[in-house]
Amino acid sequence: MESIFHEKQEGSLCAQHCLNNLLQGEYFSPVELSSIAHQLDEEERMRMAEGGVTSEDYRTFLQQPSGNMDDSGFFSIQVISNALKVWGLELILFNSPEYQRLRIDPINERSFICNYKEHWFTVRKLGKQWFNLNSLLTGPELISDTYLALFLAQLQQEGYSIFVVKGDLPDCEADQLLQMIRVQQMHRPKLIGEELAQLKEQRVQKTDLERVLEVNDGTGMLDEDEEDFQRALALSRQEIDMEDEEADLRRAIQLSMQGTSRNRCQDIPQTSGSHPTSEELRKRREAYFEKQQQQQQQQQQQQQQALPGQLTHLCEKSSTSSEAPDRDLGDSMSEEDMLQAAVTMSLETVRSNLKTEGKK
Repeated sequence: MESIFHEKQEGSLCAQHCLNNLLQGEYFSPVELSSIAHQLDEEERMRMAEGGVTSEDYRTFLQQPSGNMDDSGFFSIQVISNALKVWGLELILFNSPEYQRLRIDPINERSFICNYKEHWFTVRKLGKQWFNLNSLLTGPELISDTYLALFLAQLQQEGYSIFVVKGDLPDCEADQLLQMIRVQQMHRPKLIGEELAQLKEQRVQKTDLERVLEVNDGTGMLDEDEEDFQRALALSRQEIDMEDEEADLRRAIQLSMQGTSRNRCQDIPQTSGSHPTSEELRKRREAYFEKQQQQQQQQQQQQQQALPGQLTHLCEKSSTSSEAPDRDLGDSMSEEDMLQAAVTMSLETVRSNLKTEGKK
């Protein structure tokens, strides 16, 4: 397929592409075809002048644009026919009565030129296979022998004019190569417009994908990732709240200890409610022990004159009795009561400190 010469569409130069694809080489340029068109225009002008240069038809002809070419690059069938005469080639209308009477099978021909409105393209046999060399395609299109007649009939239904090229085409490399081998085509070539539209769509899809990836790599996240992020954020907030509560408790205990030490230094008793503070408990114990010591001293003075054995017995009894009330006082308050008293003491100390700081 690489050996087949195939000019792709440029502007409106389809007539040039049609001729070069037919002859398999760069045989004609827009300048050469324009020269042929000007010759045809001059020949037509001379024929019109034969009727008189002052005639109305002649003046109308001069005012009309050329029918053989225009500024877009279009060339008429007369230009193409005259260009092929240089190579000894002739064009015959495919569906003309004269040609149809010949009943020639299309596969026995060598090439066709097809025209619809202002577009021209070539269908040519290279080696033993037929190819559609339309310049609007991205490459040559392989046409089987069985499909050729149907392809031409379809073109006629679409409004194409088909011309059979008669004569010997110039030799070309592709024709010689394809005489020895046959090619296979896996994918039909696309129209140039379709390929451009597909490439444009692919670029748009690629741009959209890159934009989505850029957003996801930056501030945007997928729903699943966002849910995980929200859960992690909630757990983080709970941990912060717990840490704040622990910090508040530690500060409360610290303030309680500071308040207790301050109260001890200032010797100011703190009382509130029905629960005794640690300071009151301490003073009650001191008063109780002082009372016990006084009772012991009185008993010792009363029994100084007793016998030494009785004195010893009384001293032991007094010692036992001095320990018992202490144990009774400790046993009378359970662990739960002591814990409740400590918590109450801490809270009352914090409140007292807050009131004191508020008065300051």
